[in-house]
Amino acid sequence: MKKVLIIKLGYSETLDPQIGNVTSYGDILRTTVLLHLYKNDHVTWLVDEKAYPILKGNKYIARILTYNAASTSQLQTEHFDTIINLEKIPAICALADSIKVRKRFGFGLNKKNRQTKAYDGSQEVLEICQDIEKKRNQASFWQVRLYEIVGAEWRGEGYILGYKPKAKTIYDIGFNYQAGNKWPSKIWPKSNWEKLERLIGNKYKISWQHGLDNMEDYFEWINSCNLVITNDSFGLHLALALKKKVLVMFGPTNHKEHFFYKRGWYILPDKIECNNFPCHNSKCTEKTSCLNYIYPERVLEKVNHIFKEEKKTTHEIYSNP
Repeated sequence: MKKVLIIKLGYSETLDPQIGNVTSYGDILRTTVLLHLYKNDHVTWLVDEKAYPILKGNKYIARILTYNAASTSQLQTEHFDTIINLEKIPAICALADSIKVRKRFGFGLNKKNRQTKAYDGSQEVLEICQDIEKKRNQASFWQVRLYEIVGAEWRGEGYILGYKPKAKTIYDIGFNYQAGNKWPSKIWPKSNWEKLERLIGNKYKISWQHGLDNMEDYFEWINSCNLVITNDSFGLHLALALKKKVLVMFGPTNHKEHFFYKRGWYILPDKIECNNFPCHNSKCTEKTSCLNYIYPERVLEKVNHIFKEEKKTTHEIYSNP
């Protein structure tokens, strides 16, 4: 059994150039696809304390350490067979480089210029982060890129969430209308959500997002919905992890990076006025956000199609034993 250390705090998204201290929950959940490669190994995962519930109870993680002075000091006394560092913050790269290990994947620190460097398999990912045109145009699924970093081939493996929700499906549609503090540009206007609710009327049972202050409540709420309508956010990845249907509205981010496991649909703006679409800016610099050009009527049209296909599939299952 090999000892593996995964460093994924969520401060810097693996395929995004932005670095900060706002934790990206979705990026952490997406990274759990790597655990399929290390099912028989002893995996330690270093993560931000706020994201601990995402990893808690995961049967493929032997030890979860939250990032602090004590845990970093502890890791520097240990030896691992493999370290996968997916953070690009120089201080964390330096930490990863200081830990004894046989094989490194992901990112490290260039001692000459104190900038992030790529280990074998990570150079193209680092170039995507550093070149916005490459970021806009790259069409490989995120999971493919992640597996390339560790020298493996992705074969459709999914996210692994340790938490087991108790809630049953009681809502037809969940409105996942919020986005994290890191990406306010991903938010669809509240007035559009309200108009969509009016257009739906009594046709479907709707629930507005719960669990804004408690992650486990949020897990339960997602699990209580048949279809989750969302922006490109943690809710998207959580819905996929819980095997829910999901309809995603994309604006400032690249929809081509996402794989939906045959449970997802997406909508792009009807009109693009921005010359840099998708801009990958956390804050919109245009007079009108591109997401304003995703109209509630079109979202409802897509919702009706999804439920029509669901009924058709259910009918085929029961009429063709």
